[in-house]
Amino acid sequence: MKIRIFYDQVKFRLKGSKQVLNIIEKVIRTEKMYPDDLIFIITVDKEIRRINKEFLNHDYYTDVIAFDYNEGNILRGEVYISLETVKRNSIRYKVSLREELIRVMIHGTLHLCGYNDGNDCEREIMFQKGESWILKLRDR
Repeated sequence: MKIRIFYDQVKFRLKGSKQVLNIIEKVIRTEKMYPDDLIFIITVDKEIRRINKEFLNHDYYTDVIAFDYNEGNILRGEVYISLETVKRNSIRYKVSLREELIRVMIHGTLHLCGYNDGNDCEREIMFQKGESWILKLRDR
């Protein structure tokens, strides 16, 4: 099992990343899945937009894109995160950059666990699940 973080075109490094990756593993296991190979790639808006356009035919920036390579309940995937978008959202929602980044990492992980956010009901379920993990992290 490997859960890793790579940084592409950014100087930023996530403090306490080992603790964060432990939370990500708990998210996966709580969803009755087994983590195998999960890679988070923290990058820039330009790269996220290129990926979004090339693979999803969406010509816009987003905070997170998840690619699911799961086999049954074995979780494998790549989660691309735009640090610039996350930074803007952290200001917008008045939370730290670290907290917003963790929120997006959890969100991408939930996508790989089978959750979608295509409608209001699905979005609310994902939001509540994500926020419950953020609260657990804050309590530490």
